[in-house]
Amino acid sequence: MHRLNAWLRRHPMVVDAAWASIVLFLGLLPDSNLPDSGWRLDSAILVAVLLPLLMVFRRRFPDVTVAAATGVAVGQVAADIDPGASSIAYLVFAYTGAAFGQKWTSRLALLAGLAAGPLVFWRMHLVKTSTDHTGIYVSRPYGLGEAVLITLLMSTPFILCWAWGRLTRVRRAYLTELEDRAARLERERDAQSKVAVAAERARIARELHDVVAHNVSVMIVQADGAAYVLDNSPAQAKEALGTIASTGRQALVEMRRLLGVLRTADTAEEYVPQPGVEELPDLLEQVRTAGLAVDYATSGHPRELPRGVELTVYRIVQEALTNVRKHGGPDAHARVAVDFGERELAVLVEDDGRGSTDEQLTAGGADGLGHGLIGMRERVGMVSGSLDVGPRPGGGFRIRAVLPLKAAH
Repeated sequence: MHRLNAWLRRHPMVVDAAWASIVLFLGLLPDSNLPDSGWRLDSAILVAVLLPLLMVFRRRFPDVTVAAATGVAVGQVAADIDPGASSIAYLVFAYTGAAFGQKWTSRLALLAGLAAGPLVFWRMHLVKTSTDHTGIYVSRPYGLGEAVLITLLMSTPFILCWAWGRLTRVRRAYLTELEDRAARLERERDAQSKVAVAAERARIARELHDVVAHNVSVMIVQADGAAYVLDNSPAQAKEALGTIASTGRQALVEMRRLLGVLRTADTAEEYVPQPGVEELPDLLEQVRTAGLAVDYATSGHPRELPRGVELTVYRIVQEALTNVRKHGGPDAHARVAVDFGERELAVLVEDDGRGSTDEQLTAGGADGLGHGLIGMRERVGMVSGSLDVGPRPGGGFRIRAVLPLKAAH
């Protein structure tokens, strides 16, 4: 049944043709009110055939069929042809003009419906019969009030059909609006999904930058140290090579975790385990092994933090220490301090090396493009924090980030 209804909705002419055949059958039935022959009978048959024929095409060509049906009605009234069973088609065209036609077609259907009652009353010369005081039946014309009431009753079916057509048009427009809105929401949802995927890929790109920059920097330092002591101290060279190998393996593990997200079908909804504040001692030990002296201190009451804040703290410290090794010089000393406040978390990374020039801050130096500091600002901005970077009084460089904990929650 559902498939049948769907097929009929896709082929409205089939439904209209079925109804038109019924109207045609009723219109061609013998009528005692019509003459047996003559032009009036031929005209009545012509009307009985034209109206069902127009009904077949009423939804494909609503404006043309409604206008043609109105012309047939005017001709029927002018020729003084009594309405027959096929005249029910005029109600269908009143509905069609309001439901499917243009604005002028709807107005034409309304005016024709309003005029139908008075015109029929006028052409049929309706009279009422009653008995006089002698008991003889006589015919008298209706009074004005009675005539108005009868014409209104004759026009009422047309007005009701026209109103039904208007309701159908409004309901169809409402359903179309709902479908458009659903399609628009679906497009917006797809767009938001794509934005989320792009944001996640950008996050992974920042993670890869931090991982590669940190670990490769450690490996370069260790390789330089191993080459320097290879002849005089093979044991130290072997230890440096071991550090290079372990650092490389760690970098590969992190890169596989991150790149594994890119291979999934729905990137925006998948996350990988990320380091946090509790992994900072391991990070600092790795940096010390690479030859950079680092002091670490915490204050306040350490507690569990949102994962976004945890990762931001870890990456800021990692990138800052990488910059110290790159720009601080051979004898630089760094200090890392994490302060757990009630409403915010402060991270301070400073060194006493030679620092960075303004050109290095804006262009990233000779071996970079400044992506490290850009990544820091983006990470801090994601958790509604603030970042202060610049030369340290007395020499060196200083990075301080303040991350609001309430806003992060």
